[in-house]
Amino acid sequence: MEKRLQHIITLREKGRLEEANQLMVALVKEDPKNGFYQFQCAWTYDSLGKEKEAVPHYEKAIQFGLKPEILVDAYLGLGSTYRTLGQYEQAKHIFEQAIIEFPEAEHLKVFYAMTLYNLGEHSKAMETILNTLLLTTNHNEIKDYSKAIKFYSDKLDQTWD
Repeated sequence: MEKRLQHIITLREKGRLEEANQLMVALVKEDPKNGFYQFQCAWTYDSLGKEKEAVPHYEKAIQFGLKPEILVDAYLGLGSTYRTLGQYEQAKHIFEQAIIEFPEAEHLKVFYAMTLYNLGEHSKAMETILNTLLLTTNHNEIKDYSKAIKFYSDKLDQTWD
């Protein structure tokens, strides 16, 4: 990784967010089609709580291309940012796209479930979060009841006589 970019990341990690953002914006201006720079720029805006400013950089990062291990984080950043801005349908679309590309990325499904909740899709949100829990937990008692949890995950509104 180039020295300037590493310096910017170090500044962000140390909480020097404004400085990191200003330097990252300048770096993006030098190479605007660099997807990784766009991703890092979005991240600095997100770190500052400037979600609206982060969105176009996440979008460009995804458009210009990223390595898979970075792309999954860009999808998460963009979807989560849309969700925090109240743009729930856009967030849902991004998370669904990301889950198709990265079906093993269980952390995406947690944010997807939050988005479903925001959209009033409570049953689907609970089903998603319960199934994610089953796939990711090491808690023995939850594992002991995994068949029951799985069975009920999509039947939360159903009752039996």
